Amino acid sequence: MRSFKLLKNIILSVMMLALPMGLLAQSNLKQILERGELRVGTTGDWNPMTLIDPATQKREGFDIDVATALAADMGVKVVFVPTTWKTLVNGIVADKYDMSTSASLSPKRALVAGYSKSYFAVVDVPLMNRSSAGKYNSWEDLNSPSVTVAVTMGTVQEKRARALFNKAKIITVSAPARDYQEVLAGRADASMTSNLEAANLVKKYKQLQRVPVQEGRSPTPLAMLLPQNDQVWINYVNHWIDLKRERGFFKELEAKWLSGN
Repeated sequence: MRSFKLLKNIILSVMMLALPMGLLAQSNLKQILERGELRVGTTGDWNPMTLIDPATQKREGFDIDVATALAADMGVKVVFVPTTWKTLVNGIVADKYDMSTSASLSPKRALVAGYSKSYFAVVDVPLMNRSSAGKYNSWEDLNSPSVTVAVTMGTVQEKRARALFNKAKIITVSAPARDYQEVLAGRADASMTSNLEAANLVKKYKQLQRVPVQEGRSPTPLAMLLPQNDQVWINYVNHWIDLKRERGFFKELEAKWLSGN
């Protein structure tokens, strides 16, 4: 505990010397340290990044470990604030939380919210019911007026699907409902998600399988959403990411959470 207090004092001292007092006083960094809490917005529905253990109702995942480690290094308590994909950015703008767990980089989101440096990347993957095996074998097969593609509202995949499948019918679902549930229910021919979630969904639901499209094109970097006008807080998080990357922290999390994907 003494080391945590010392870390707080060192951080504040350095920031006070390096920055105008007005900027420091208004920054989330100073408020987090004084409050003793780091508020983190998270959806809890993106396996293996952020999810809720059904047995314990505790939050876990790659991103949960990232936020917990950041709070620990700051010497504060982490507080997870429930949110949805469609309200993720609004929660930052409305100061409901100091940062989000990872979100795909998006020019639309960047208009009103800031981003940290990226520490991981994903690619888009379409899923279909196993009964459709052989029917859809490429991105082009899905881009047809006879095909219905489901997406979750507020996700980057929603925008991508509209661009990739401009001839198909796009249906959006709002959290806590999810796109893949439309495929399971037979209301959609395919859904769009990240390669990370797709790997876990096909393990959990034997009815689902990936559409055998070519992967790896247009990877999407992931980063934390932060208040756009708080460069002090953004700088701190970026320095923390750089340090953790050099020390192998993110590689350890990849081995822990993503080794089976």
